[in-house]
Amino acid sequence: MFQYDDLFKIANFKMPYGKYKGVALVDLPEPYVVWFHGKGFPEGELGRLLAQVYDIKLNGLEYLFKPLQER
Repeated sequence: MFQYDDLFKIANFKMPYGKYKGVALVDLPEPYVVWFHGKGFPEGELGRLLAQVYDIKLNGLEYLFKPLQER
């Protein structure tokens, strides 16, 4: 279930590790998010947000987050 604050977090929270360290969650490549979906999302807030990003990308809704991104 989405929480209001999660919308801004998904748009601005940066991946903390790995190949895409520093990339906003909503900007992660779809195959990377699908890989996490198959292997299992990490524990905690990051995993919860990545699971939501998976649903967002699955439905092609990434464009809705562009206005929320901090510049």
